[in-house]
Amino acid sequence: MPINCIPSWQEGFPALLAALSQPIWVFDIDHKRVFWANDAALHVWNADSVSELQARDMSIDMSVSVSQRLKQYQQDFERDNARFVESWTLYPNGAPCALKVVFSGMRVDGGMMMLCEAQSRVTADSATLRSAEALMHTSMSIALYDEAGVSLYRNPAARAQVANVTETWREHFIDDSDWQSLRQGVAAVGQARRLAQVHTRNGRRWHEIAARACRDAVSGRDALLVSEVDITDLKHAEARASFLANHDVLTGLPNRNGMRSDFLPHLQRARRAGWQIALMFIDLDRFKNVNDSLGHARGDELLVRMAGRLSQLMGKDERVARLGGDEFLVVMAAPQVQERAEQLGRRILQALSMPMRLGGMDIGVSASVGVSLCLDEELDVEKLMRHADLAMYAAKDAGRNQLSFFNPALEASVQAQLALESDIRRGLEAGEFVAYFQPRVEVASGRIIGAEALARWAHPDKGLLMPGAFIGMCEDSGQILELGRQILAQAARQQRQWQLAGMDLTVSVNLSPCQFADPGLAEMVGQVLRESGCQPERLELEITESVLLGHDERTLAALDGLRQLGIRIAVDDFGTGYSNLAYLQRYPLHSLKIDRSFVASLDSTPAIAELITTMCRMLGLNMVAEGVETRQQLEWLAQRGCQEYQGYLCSPAVSAAQFARLLR
Repeated sequence: MPINCIPSWQEGFPALLAALSQPIWVFDIDHKRVFWANDAALHVWNADSVSELQARDMSIDMSVSVSQRLKQYQQDFERDNARFVESWTLYPNGAPCALKVVFSGMRVDGGMMMLCEAQSRVTADSATLRSAEALMHTSMSIALYDEAGVSLYRNPAARAQVANVTETWREHFIDDSDWQSLRQGVAAVGQARRLAQVHTRNGRRWHEIAARACRDAVSGRDALLVSEVDITDLKHAEARASFLANHDVLTGLPNRNGMRSDFLPHLQRARRAGWQIALMFIDLDRFKNVNDSLGHARGDELLVRMAGRLSQLMGKDERVARLGGDEFLVVMAAPQVQERAEQLGRRILQALSMPMRLGGMDIGVSASVGVSLCLDEELDVEKLMRHADLAMYAAKDAGRNQLSFFNPALEASVQAQLALESDIRRGLEAGEFVAYFQPRVEVASGRIIGAEALARWAHPDKGLLMPGAFIGMCEDSGQILELGRQILAQAARQQRQWQLAGMDLTVSVNLSPCQFADPGLAEMVGQVLRESGCQPERLELEITESVLLGHDERTLAALDGLRQLGIRIAVDDFGTGYSNLAYLQRYPLHSLKIDRSFVASLDSTPAIAELITTMCRMLGLNMVAEGVETRQQLEWLAQRGCQEYQGYLCSPAVSAAQFARLLR
């Protein structure tokens, strides 16, 4: 029944349709129900009456794709009186019925409904029917274009996405080069694929587009079959992942990866233009104090605000990144960069040192800035970063809140330190570190009653090295634990040998703060005692005042663990640290060693030594004076009840063999 215009549901029109033997029905798209049907249509729909068919809610079993397609029809009816001939499969009471149907618009009570004229049953094979259904329901956009790029067909998914139903294939693309690339690919090999941004009803979207040359089944002319998949969410996820990989989550600044991907090309372009490069390492001073006192949330807030201050200082050819923790990196390029770097560095120091309000407090955090320059040589970013790092630590060593430029002496010093660390490790493995023994002499009798074991390095090339040449590096590198264990083991074995030789001597050994803080200290000492056979009561461990301050329970537990082994504890270099009478009473101590500086100044300022000796007598602690070199010093100490002394008046530290000769 050809209908050339949109009819209205006027009186007499339904009676005319009802008389036809062709199945005809009117479908209410908005309410998804059959509005009216003739007797032939009732037979198709397997319905006894119009009222029964009207009562059926078609939305219950209607797929999203079909609903979407019907809405598209309704829009086309409203816009340009469209008319469609398509093969559809109906499901009256769940049984499939494939029909060739003519769809057109019909105005009913002001609303647009759809007039459906079933022309014939479709007798295609099952594969053809299923492919048509798949084309209808797939979420992939599929369209057929003629040689001019005019749309010949769009499936429901393509219709739902297209921005303008009249647009050509070329107009679909935002960047014309994408269309050109696909067209050239199809011309060359018959097919092409590309990721491109396209115009859609939802704005710009990323689509994966596949195009293939074919023929139009109606006209037989050349055509183009195009399928599209929306990958915008994937693109956004990739962009987000890329951002997170290249930016610091907290501050939003580029991170170390971002520095390499973004900053490096910028610097390379600058060098090719003949410009000079400067890198700045910025480290916040005492930032740990903020975290420890105000919490990590306030610390993070401080970092964000510091990042903001740095970003505001950046000029056109300057970039800032966060490397991690409280470290930031600034790169800059200029024809003459050194003066500009110094000016920027000073502004950075000033800006970062300004107090800020955190947790109800005004917090001031300064920064140390190290600068390295690439003036005329080839760009080597890794070397520049290493040099800037060295310069930054030089700024910290200079008192913090300083700006320091790299110089070759800094690198030479670091290389020497690395070489020393490696040499110490080798020496420990080779057993080159040996215990020397300085006599501990009883003041009253002048007899040698003990010895302090002191580390020496019998270096194969440099000879005998004193502790000042290696102790600091051992502590910085963590090798002090192994060094301390080796010296303790040697001292314990020597004490056992002296005992077997009939000499009742006490041996004392220094413990570094790192050793004392080691949870395995008591176990290690116990193992040394068992392996050596040393008498526990003849082994004394010396600790400095600093290890006794704070951490009362942990300190007491460590000291109790050693005391349970039968070992004596002495406080070394008393008076040089945070001297506190309370801990002398709180902890299980046996001896107190008077520092050599107080002994050396007895002639000029004896008051401190006088106070220490008086205190020891009151607390019942064994007194050992260090650095005694003259008879006058010894007499002064004897008059005040000092029990033992060490010093050159008797002997410096000597090897075990030389010590044996002193005993004889």
